[in-house]
Amino acid sequence: LFHHGHCVPGEGSAKYEAYPPPIVRSTRPIWRVITPQRGSPHLPIVPPERLDEIVAAIRSGGVAGMPTDTVYGLAALATNDVAVSALVELKGRDSDQPIAVLFDRIEDIAPYLDDATVLDRVARHWPGALTAVVRARAGAGFVAPVVTEARTIGIRQPDDELARAVLRGCGGVLAVSSANRHGGTPALDAAEVASVFGEALAVLDGGARDGGVASTVVDLTVQPPRILRAGPIDAGELGLEE
Repeated sequence: LFHHGHCVPGEGSAKYEAYPPPIVRSTRPIWRVITPQRGSPHLPIVPPERLDEIVAAIRSGGVAGMPTDTVYGLAALATNDVAVSALVELKGRDSDQPIAVLFDRIEDIAPYLDDATVLDRVARHWPGALTAVVRARAGAGFVAPVVTEARTIGIRQPDDELARAVLRGCGGVLAVSSANRHGGTPALDAAEVASVFGEALAVLDGGARDGGVASTVVDLTVQPPRILRAGPIDAGELGLEE
């Protein structure tokens, strides 16, 4: 989420094949990721017990709305350039603005990183309000603007079980940006997401969110690490000089 993203700017029971999926380059339209069932409201709000539908939509290359621990987000596979482009277009944002990566477990994000040991000093603050800017491994598969030209990505583990269930169903990592049009206020419930995007995408209903406080952003690609944005976790807690 850019609410929690990097570049100093929120997180099934089915069995799935091994992750990560290949980079997908397809021209197939993916806007209407789930068609509402007969008799359902026109706004495609999906209850938690149908979480697998959201997972399936995202895994098939679509974009879907989901709750995080702070606000609602738009989620897509971080390795799928068509899906990420669709997310960017839905928001109406510039294509060069980085998109944060939310992860379920450190073991899920570690294979994508150039050096996962850099997370050792901050791991105790997850899940929670900390975004770490780290360097992606060359050839890891993340597509722009999830990864920058300098191969940096902003990663965070959300403190929300429903959000992490979606992440887990999608292989443990997703590109997630706040659910709003560019310049708008992030949505705090599923109805807000549906009112903004209508039938353009389905959204998982996780109840109302409180908005929270923007996460602390720390850059771990430099030594010593430095705070790019102040937040709930201060420099002292990160072992850095004030």
